[in-house]
Amino acid sequence: MTAQITNNIRRNIGNLRSRSRIVNYSLWIVQTALALIFLIAGVAKFATPMEMMTAQLPIALPGAFILFIGAAEILGAIGLLLPGLLHVREELTPLAAAGLVSIMVGATALTLIDGGIVLALIPLAVGLLAAFVAYGRWHYLSP
Repeated sequence: MTAQITNNIRRNIGNLRSRSRIVNYSLWIVQTALALIFLIAGVAKFATPMEMMTAQLPIALPGAFILFIGAAEILGAIGLLLPGLLHVREELTPLAAAGLVSIMVGATALTLIDGGIVLALIPLAVGLLAAFVAYGRWHYLSP
């Protein structure tokens, strides 16, 4: 009886480790994709002339605020990758992802105002992916 219980425990631990690896790989794939998305979006905010940038928005936002969002996107992209790659302050990754979720909430709201529901699904989906990373890395790091 004890041998059967021990075998069941070992099998369950093996299943948990396998699931943990799958979740970890999934999180890394999503983190990398999000980092590329936010890095490109942040750099574009600095590279595009401010007149062009503000003309595309449904609400007049100050240029400094747009640059702040661009800087936050670039820093968020860095925060998604570097802590895990360097194994330094890995608790910053879920915080970076949570910050990017808040940016995407604003992007979804602005897109709903001007572009409608269908276009708002894009920033909503990106925000949900960032929420997946925030939750997954927070849960993954906690004992």
